[in-house]
Amino acid sequence: MNWRVTPGFLLACCWMPGAAAAPACDKPVFLSFDTGHMGVAPLIAATLQRFDARVTFFLASEPTLSGGSTLDDQWAPWWRERAAEGHDFGSHTWDHDTWLKDLPGGGFKVRTGAGKQKPRLHEISAADYCASLNKVALRFKAMTGQVMAPIFRAPGGKTSPALLAAAKQCGYEHVGWSEAGFLGDELSSEAYPNQVLLERALARIKPGDILMAHLGIWSRQEPWAPAVLEPLLQGLKSRGMCFAPLREHPQYAAWLKPARSSKP
Repeated sequence: MNWRVTPGFLLACCWMPGAAAAPACDKPVFLSFDTGHMGVAPLIAATLQRFDARVTFFLASEPTLSGGSTLDDQWAPWWRERAAEGHDFGSHTWDHDTWLKDLPGGGFKVRTGAGKQKPRLHEISAADYCASLNKVALRFKAMTGQVMAPIFRAPGGKTSPALLAAAKQCGYEHVGWSEAGFLGDELSSEAYPNQVLLERALARIKPGDILMAHLGIWSRQEPWAPAVLEPLLQGLKSRGMCFAPLREHPQYAAWLKPARSSKP
């Protein structure tokens, strides 16, 4: 995957009924996970539980190690459990559509595919992109009974002003990540072994940063989670930091209002 760190690392926060705007501590970091092959998802969930960490998940329908998809009936109970724990959730597009360029007339050229899928280059309209975002929200509601927040993360973090405008037109704001929050779990194990990624993260992350990792990366030979995740959370906690969902980001408290009830 080709990840891009966007200049405005966080463009919006999410809303959940009854959520409080104040962070749980005065040094929060905002850990987020994009979907992946799900092989480490149970281990990640257990680690988050041990640290009482609330995070944000961005969902796409991606292939899993078991031969299904991240949003199929096999994984519905897992998502339902995470929703009950009070995490936040946003869309990652249904088919993991990575923006490549804008097209005349308001459409986009995208690369569709995730994991071991063969990438497919094609063109979609702005309406198609919105439908992809909404399809995830509808599936999330069906799996969990909860309404997904009006936020999304573009695959690869790749966007354009036109794509962001199209998403905003259908009610979604984009969420990127902080430069220090790029945790590198999709990088080569040979060039970036776990210990290197851990030491780099602990040296660079500061309160307020938005962190990004995945629920399993096909290409990484040395699994990042929980090998890096657990000591990372412990190291940040020892420095007085806590782990908050994006709805607790103070800059985006305005999103904590029930305007989302009309969305899918």
